[in-house]
Amino acid sequence: MFQPTIDPKSEFRTRWGIGDVLLPLAIVSLIFIIVQTASKFTGTYDSEYVINLSLSFLPNYALQTLVRMLAAYGLSLIFSLTYAYIAYRSATWAKVLIPLLDILQSIPVLSFLPAVVLALVGLFPGQRLGIELASILLIFTGMTWNMTFSFYQSLSSIPNELIEASQVYRLSPWQRFWTLELPSGVVGLVWNSVMSVAGGWFFLMQTESFTLSNRNFTLPGLGSFLKAAADKGDNIAILCGIIVLIGIITIIDYLIWRPLIAWAEKFKHETVEATQVPESRVLDFLRRSPTMRIISDRLFTPLAEAVNRGFSSKPKASPESQHKASKWINWLNWIIIGLVGFIVLGGTIEAALLLSQMPLASWQQVMIGSLYTSLRVLAVLILSLLITVPIGVTIGRSPKLAQILQPIVQIAASVPATALFPILLLGLANIGGGLDIGAVILMTLGSMWYILFNVIAGAQAIPSELFEAARVYKLSSLERWRTLILPGIFPYLVTGIITAVGGAWNASIAGEYIKFQGKILTATGLGSTITQASDIGDFPLLLASTIVMSLLVVTTNRLVWRPLYRLAQVKYQLMV
Repeated sequence: MFQPTIDPKSEFRTRWGIGDVLLPLAIVSLIFIIVQTASKFTGTYDSEYVINLSLSFLPNYALQTLVRMLAAYGLSLIFSLTYAYIAYRSATWAKVLIPLLDILQSIPVLSFLPAVVLALVGLFPGQRLGIELASILLIFTGMTWNMTFSFYQSLSSIPNELIEASQVYRLSPWQRFWTLELPSGVVGLVWNSVMSVAGGWFFLMQTESFTLSNRNFTLPGLGSFLKAAADKGDNIAILCGIIVLIGIITIIDYLIWRPLIAWAEKFKHETVEATQVPESRVLDFLRRSPTMRIISDRLFTPLAEAVNRGFSSKPKASPESQHKASKWINWLNWIIIGLVGFIVLGGTIEAALLLSQMPLASWQQVMIGSLYTSLRVLAVLILSLLITVPIGVTIGRSPKLAQILQPIVQIAASVPATALFPILLLGLANIGGGLDIGAVILMTLGSMWYILFNVIAGAQAIPSELFEAARVYKLSSLERWRTLILPGIFPYLVTGIITAVGGAWNASIAGEYIKFQGKILTATGLGSTITQASDIGDFPLLLASTIVMSLLVVTTNRLVWRPLYRLAQVKYQLMV
């Protein structure tokens, strides 16, 4: 059912090239730029804004948060489609963009805080606009990586027969994108959009209210409301804030995500009609609506046809001009890559000079912290796989069950665990374990959803006729899992694991260092070191700890997850 198109053993072997040598240097250079920007902060900002815990302010706070989330998701969607498509269509750029994606997703969201926030405050001194833009960009960095990975994985997994068919019919690049490449990634893109928005909600408290170099930065919003309520131990305000958050998530799920999930069903590769499909009353209403039909016939359809004609009517360049243009593009690509390499080398040298000034005790703190956090991440990954794989397959293969459980899962993924952490810490304090156990729980809550939503998307993408064939051949449950379900979800599972591991490292920053009822609770780890360094403005320590965390993420991706990702592409590609 899922068979290799080439020798999987040869493709599984890890290949090292110049890009792998430059990758650690690029990480060091980029993080140095981030930290250096923060260390030279000279802007001013009125940090005296106080969140009002009166319930009458909640609607206004919720509306402002929604606007930020919408702006961040719009940026994430545009970035994901563009970035993944360029990497897919250009072998030269793929050598740069895919390792760069490793770098970007490996740098913790909360480590972006110093540079992004302080740089934008310096750009807009004394204005709230800089903080607003910084908050949107930080939410964006928490949303976009799994969407980009998912779309790139979907493009790379398009069956060769469909690509050959597009070449036989001489589809233009735009027609190929619109009729083959974009539809191939719709299912994964929709489910990862759900996860991305849930991830945005999860880090909402950290992106709307934070402390940097003993300066407080607060924006009016639902996340800052929940954080202020948690800091003051106002359980009523916490409960009301969570109820509002759950209400917003439920409405978004009913009006947006359910219709999109049901609509995406038509893009699955199937030769037999599925017996059960996701349903949405909103989508059914829109399809039956005469008004929407008129709008579609008179606006969207003519617009799509005009765009297709515009791209198709372009005169085809001669082979000589195509060769000349390709030559110039290659030269331009290498010039850009050379400039980036020069910047990377310069940033690496400056970073090394700054790190050389750090005392040995700080390096010991970073190394010990990295060991503890690595063990927590491993425990989180094992727990997440054990919990999410069976649940995700069950939801993905039963549309009726998905109708019930999907919104519940989305709500659970979206509620910021940090808002409930005070209650959790009180319980752990009574039974023992404290923050050492609490950090693992919070990291699991911050990362398991990436695997779950990818597994759901993977299970839904398996054609129904393959399950019919399994029933005809009377495969046992174990054989069905071994020969159909696990191979079918494997590409999605690897994508989920890559982003989940990055999410676990990210969540360690929020889970290993907690301000609770006027006290600071810490667990030994790299996450607490980063938060502590950011709070007190110890930029060499922030640089060192962030570099180590990023290198750990990228090294794991390079040695473990990327070979598995390649194996998923060549061995478990769906054949049609």
